[in-house]
Amino acid sequence: MFFSVVRSIVLLLFWILNGKPNFIGKENLPQDENYILIAPHRSWIDPLYLALAASPKQFSVMAKKELFKNPIISWFITNMNAFPVDRNNPGPSAIKIPVKSLKESDLGLLIFPAGTRHSNELKGGAITIAKMSKKPIVPAVYSGPLTFKDLIKRKKATVRIGEPFYVERKIEGVKDINAYYSEKIQTAFEHLDK
Repeated sequence: MFFSVVRSIVLLLFWILNGKPNFIGKENLPQDENYILIAPHRSWIDPLYLALAASPKQFSVMAKKELFKNPIISWFITNMNAFPVDRNNPGPSAIKIPVKSLKESDLGLLIFPAGTRHSNELKGGAITIAKMSKKPIVPAVYSGPLTFKDLIKRKKATVRIGEPFYVERKIEGVKDINAYYSEKIQTAFEHLDK
């Protein structure tokens, strides 16, 4: 409930500040099962637009553990279905928590495979989670305002959503499954950006 209320407030604010966003490919979002929505992380704004594009689906989100030190921020992001992850030393819970949530709840998972806005190198977490949960990955990209200044200049915001795919444990002729799917994800991002 809290997630939906906050998303509605954000949508209203973004419409006032920036106009109606453009969501392309919403028909690619699975309707009858949970899924993992992945995207390159470009700004503090992109997770908000991704959540808006996938509405009414609600998501859990990995967040760096440092955000949970402030009790007010911790309360807010916990109620927005975020859970802490130590980016320098991610333990088994970084995989177990989202896999369990995907299997046992209606919450999808919103994840940025590079892990940070300052990297384009994909990590294997999203692939491992998809493999263990047996839920599809849905690639998406955000383009538009990257700063609050860009937002109020009414720079057009667009989210493009690609076709879902499942991560297989083995593929004939493929030795490194993670490398194979990392390349598939990168190619999907590049295609959606064009």
